[in-house]
Amino acid sequence: VQLQASGGGLVQAGGSLRLSCAASEGSFNYVHVGWFRQAPGKEREFVAASHLTTRNTFYGDSVKGRFTISRDNTKSKMYLQMNNLKPEDTAVYYCVADSRWADIAAWERISYWGQGTQVTVSS
Repeated sequence: VQLQASGGGLVQAGGSLRLSCAASEGSFNYVHVGWFRQAPGKEREFVAASHLTTRNTFYGDSVKGRFTISRDNTKSKMYLQMNNLKPEDTAVYYCVADSRWADIAAWERISYWGQGTQVTVSS
């Protein structure tokens, strides 16, 4: 699966952005999907994940209640709706996919990565 993320940009604190991720090769019909982010000088951080069949979702503590992950398998796309953005959300955001649900929150075990899209939140 090859992933292509888009939708990043500059937004003021309190604003919203929606990130998209498309599968340019392969499809989302066989993988769990998720998002990670990495801020300058910091380690990669798990953001959100969506289960392939149950559509269960879970989120990193820092984004719970503000971010929502969704997927459309018919279009091989997934999304990350980000509301009430804070300056500490500034990072490069990566969409990911993996066939193992147990690995979806462990960046070192993720099988497929998108190229990343920059999100900058100004105060």
